[in-house]
Amino acid sequence: VLFVVISKISFGQTVAVTGIVVDKSTNIGIEFASASVQKKVDSVVVGGSLTQADGAFRILIKDTGRYVLRIFSIGFEPAKIELIVSKTQKDILLDTIRIVSTSANLSTVTVTGKQATIANKLDKQTYKANQFETVKGGSATDVLRNLPSVSVNGAGEISVRGSTGFLVLIDGKPVLTDAQTILSQLPANTIENIEILTSPSAKYDADGKSGIINITTKKGTTDGLSILVNTQLGLPSTTDYANLANPLRFGADVTVNYRKNKWDVSLSANYTRNDANGRREGDVFTRNEANNSITHFPSSGERSYDRYNYGMRSAVTFMPNKYNVFTAGVFTSRRYQQRRADIVYRNSTRNLTTGNEMRSLTYFNSNLQEKEGNFSLGSLDYTRIFRDASKITAGAVYENSNLYGNTINRNLDFPAKAAVFQLVQNPYTNPINGIRLKLDYMKMFGKAKLEAGYQFRSDKQDGRFDYTVSPNTNQPDRGKFRGTAKTSNHINAAYVQFGGLAQKLQYTAGLRYENAFREVILSSDIESHILNLNNLFPSVNLLYTVSKKWSVKTGYSKRIQRNNNFELNPIPEREHSETLEQGDPDLLPQFIDLAEIGLNHSFKKGSFFTTLYYQNIKNPVQRVNSVYADTILNRLFTNVERARLIGLELGSTFKPAPWFTAYLGANIYNYRISGKVNILGATSVVDNADWVYSFNVNTTFDLGKQWSLQANVNYLAARPTAQGRDSRFYSPNTALKKTFANGKFSLSLLWQNMNLGLLNANQQRITTWGKDFYTTTNYIYETDVLLLNFSFNLNSFNSMLKLPASDLGDKEF
Repeated sequence: VLFVVISKISFGQTVAVTGIVVDKSTNIGIEFASASVQKKVDSVVVGGSLTQADGAFRILIKDTGRYVLRIFSIGFEPAKIELIVSKTQKDILLDTIRIVSTSANLSTVTVTGKQATIANKLDKQTYKANQFETVKGGSATDVLRNLPSVSVNGAGEISVRGSTGFLVLIDGKPVLTDAQTILSQLPANTIENIEILTSPSAKYDADGKSGIINITTKKGTTDGLSILVNTQLGLPSTTDYANLANPLRFGADVTVNYRKNKWDVSLSANYTRNDANGRREGDVFTRNEANNSITHFPSSGERSYDRYNYGMRSAVTFMPNKYNVFTAGVFTSRRYQQRRADIVYRNSTRNLTTGNEMRSLTYFNSNLQEKEGNFSLGSLDYTRIFRDASKITAGAVYENSNLYGNTINRNLDFPAKAAVFQLVQNPYTNPINGIRLKLDYMKMFGKAKLEAGYQFRSDKQDGRFDYTVSPNTNQPDRGKFRGTAKTSNHINAAYVQFGGLAQKLQYTAGLRYENAFREVILSSDIESHILNLNNLFPSVNLLYTVSKKWSVKTGYSKRIQRNNNFELNPIPEREHSETLEQGDPDLLPQFIDLAEIGLNHSFKKGSFFTTLYYQNIKNPVQRVNSVYADTILNRLFTNVERARLIGLELGSTFKPAPWFTAYLGANIYNYRISGKVNILGATSVVDNADWVYSFNVNTTFDLGKQWSLQANVNYLAARPTAQGRDSRFYSPNTALKKTFANGKFSLSLLWQNMNLGLLNANQQRITTWGKDFYTTTNYIYETDVLLLNFSFNLNSFNSMLKLPASDLGDKEF
């Protein structure tokens, strides 16, 4: 007690200095900036702190006098503020400190060329979207396919480091939707940055076996009105695929942002029509040992898409003072997709012993699959910042999605196409409701930061599926093709995480606990299918700065890939004449261990990074085939025991000449899947492995007088599956751009999926086999497509626009 009294007499009352440091051009908080207080007379440091994620800091001063607060962050101009502390001084709350960015950013190993940026931080890689001109007028998927750790196959499935499962965040908010669907609806023109978290920390959802992709969208940078408008018009392919109709390609998106005083209001709307023509060529045989026969049914014909989506997003942020921030958002959209597959089948069955033909049939299958969805969402967030720079954030999201559609198979005689042999329909309705509640707390302890939080997630689906056949046929198991499938998921999660900076070492370590309850109720089953899991998800990330040009990092994270409702639905759908689709209500989620170690380097004319990574996957989900009938294969979702993946990725941006910028991303890995697999009660063993690689090359030429030319190619090599192999897939693209009026207007001519009649671009062969079947199908997608994109940008959009996105419904679209 005496010591405390003496301390009070000697040093006076302790004064806390708090403030927030932001980027002046974007008004976004700067994390890990150094804030220090020095005596003005001799520059002796009396206190210091690192800024939090939102730029907040708190420093204690224990003596009276004159001081200087200095703010320093690599990549920004330093700032200083003079302070006076008297005996009667109360805590000092500073106005927002806005610092100006510079061209060099060594702490994140960032190199800036002509609108081209790559940044490697403690737990993520950040890429600037507008360096890829060839994606203008496209979607977020088109941006992603250019990144080193990302590949996109012919079906539009996105893989990060060879794994298709990952969590999507839109401006930091989780999206529990199927990544392929939500990213295909987000216009590329509205994206500012894409962040890839390959070793996510415990504060994030544990979902996503290959990590997290966070997309930040654009926002006005100054007070007042900012407007961003893009329009696009596309022409049919130069190749004739003999499809029923020519594709339509056009669209527009507009984003308006108004900032003034305490208010920040944003509104975005888009309409996209993006049809695609193409063909498919397949060959299948099934072996029937009981009948001593083998049936071949090669096929060829149209495979095309008619698709459109439109929607509106709005967000309002109100900041009445420095301590309180309110944000509300609404989202509404509609999506439609029609997939046509008009295929000619040439069926023939022969005796296995003699080779004699037993029967044959040539027929025309007109297959039409329609999917429609109406999505609506509302969100509300509140953040309370305290004088000691700690803060609490609470948020709520509610979503309703109404999904419905039908798959129609019409078998006709050929070539007349007049008589109907069979008509099969699979109509369905699938409404989904979901809610997410969260509460997060954060507090600084000197240069360290403590974070903790709780989250509750719940979603319910009420699926109704029908099945009609005309004329009626003798089908003993016909009843299992119709019914209801109701699925509910409830997840309670809590986490704690600690991180900071110790000299040259940045670190975070955390632990997340989750209780997940899942129930599937089927009209065909008296018993419910229940899964109740309790799991811990640890994470750790380290980044050590060796010098201004070199740094190394390592990380570990445990993840989970949950099963979506489509994978859990056991009611078969007649997707094609020769295929059924069927899920498993007892399917297990996948558990993944992610580990990595990487090296970052910046040099005078560019940057380079490389990362060695490892994934250990328990219960990998695979779609496998079995024979349902002589001319029908059943595609099933099932678990395999184990898969492992080890790989190396690299990325580099360099500018060898003022007029030339090049970007290279590459990824090579060895994938192995092995163990027992259960297919409709029959157990077999799989062991399939191979090396897979992909690369993305992007080159930009400055032609002068505001003209630029960009060319790129995305290549994905062949890769193994549980029962077969997928072929290589690649797509070259070129864009010519002209800007006007100091960048406010731009006009781009895009040449997508370049083929020139000889490259075999934009097509992929899928092959699977088993003891009693073999199937191979080549999907030929549209090539040599020309698009014209016009853009108008008023008052420079170039920072985050926190517009809401669908949080659940697209997952089942």
